[in-house]
Amino acid sequence: MAAAPLEQTDALDPMAELLAACRARRGEFSQQQQISEDVVGMMKRAGVYRACVAKKLGGDEVSPAAFLRMIERIAQADGSAGWVASFGVSATYLGSLPISSLEEMYANGPDVVFSGMIFPPQAATPIGDALEVNGRWSWGSGSTGADYIGVGIKVEGDASTGRLPLVAVMPAHKAKIVRNWNVIGLKGTGSHDVVVDKVIVPREWTFVRGSKSNLDGPLFRYPAMALAAQVLAVVALGVGRAAIEELMDYALGRTSITGAPTLANRPNVQSDIARAEATLRSARAFFYETTEEAFDVLQNGDDLTPKQIAMLRLGASHAARAGSDVATAVYRMSGTTGIFEGHPVAHYMHDAMIVPQHAFLADGTFESAGKVLFGLTPPPGFP
Repeated sequence: MAAAPLEQTDALDPMAELLAACRARRGEFSQQQQISEDVVGMMKRAGVYRACVAKKLGGDEVSPAAFLRMIERIAQADGSAGWVASFGVSATYLGSLPISSLEEMYANGPDVVFSGMIFPPQAATPIGDALEVNGRWSWGSGSTGADYIGVGIKVEGDASTGRLPLVAVMPAHKAKIVRNWNVIGLKGTGSHDVVVDKVIVPREWTFVRGSKSNLDGPLFRYPAMALAAQVLAVVALGVGRAAIEELMDYALGRTSITGAPTLANRPNVQSDIARAEATLRSARAFFYETTEEAFDVLQNGDDLTPKQIAMLRLGASHAARAGSDVATAVYRMSGTTGIFEGHPVAHYMHDAMIVPQHAFLADGTFESAGKVLFGLTPPPGFP
């Protein structure tokens, strides 16, 4: 079940190549509702999918902050590309698979693309030492370019996983993609439905999402749900930055047909862009501060407290909203310039506004974080 080895190229700077392609081809991604196959290859060459793979399996095993900054850069080039790249984080929670399965998965190298969709878990039927998996799952982000697919399952009468979902992993070619991702933003993520029909999955290719990792090291002790929220939230930070830079590029030079001052010379725009800059920078600072503090604790061999984990979730939800608010503010500042379909400002607004809609970043996370701050009991699954 190992993925095919990655072809090498002579590109001197794979990340620069990737960012340039994402900026130039974001319209293509949106139109075809997926990241193009060759660009997924660029992501592999740039180290996106090996970043969170354990060193013992040939990966880079970078810090959470380093991976988040990588995704932020890609998202600034294109939000959909950043979102798909963010699933390089899956290598952390795949650590709950048996080591033998991980060794097989990465046998041809660490540049393996995984796409997982868990909810709602579908019933699976035990067949000897395996499970027959059937069902349809939504939100298959990045599934069109995946090497492996993971789907949420449940086995009747098996209470061993507790409240946590069981995930069945299989080669991507065993699943069928139903192209139905018709949305207003992040169109290029290709978050289509995925159908699995009578696929036999050995037990050693299943794991409990959120269970203890079989890999050692602070990266694999970092809270899985918090990191899953962070890699999505940072997309909004990247898109928000792109929106500000886009406005800066034309605000000084573009004159109004009415003879009004350029955008840069209008007091309301001057005030609004300053507020947008402050909003984005402060949210970003809180986001990375909590990330680095938490990782320092883990590197010292200590465990995180519920409050520290809650701050990771709070920082993620706040960053998602800040990026969305900034992109929307830039759209308002742009006047009629940004109202046209395909204009970068409209594109950024639509991409950014999708991010805080995700369940990991929803309004309820603020309420849950507040409960933790007060020393109250948060809902199950938080932080």
